[in-house]
Amino acid sequence: MPTLQDNVRQFLSKKRIAIAGMARDGRAVGNIIAKKLRGAGYQVFPVNPNAAEIEGERCYPDLRSIPGGVEAVVIATHPSVADKVVRECADLGVRLVWMHRSFGTGSVSREAADYGRQHGLTVIDGACPMMFVEPVDVGHKCFRWVLKWTGGLPKGA
Repeated sequence: MPTLQDNVRQFLSKKRIAIAGMARDGRAVGNIIAKKLRGAGYQVFPVNPNAAEIEGERCYPDLRSIPGGVEAVVIATHPSVADKVVRECADLGVRLVWMHRSFGTGSVSREAADYGRQHGLTVIDGACPMMFVEPVDVGHKCFRWVLKWTGGLPKGA
């Protein structure tokens, strides 16, 4: 069974990543993750059905609309939206999904994670990509340590 580290390594080896749940105001967790990924050299595609543009970039209403598709998806939405995004990933053949969570439920939906795994997706159901994308800031190193210590980090696939 793959470990969390295996799944994170596989996810971060991809360069075309969609962020489902970016917001127009720029302060949402999806926007912050997008900035970190862009800074680390990833090609990031904002997804929000209610915005045509976010932070000066074209925004897509869904994954299907992204020209050339993506290799991985970060879900930074309310958990009730995660199921729709995971189903779209399965339909499109996007095999790597990360549901953001630091504390609380974040974007994690147990039903969406189960559906994804049943359809062959690698699902990271919790944690934050910023805990793993180098260079990791001190705050996210601390979050990662606390979550690991308290058992709050997700397990492997």
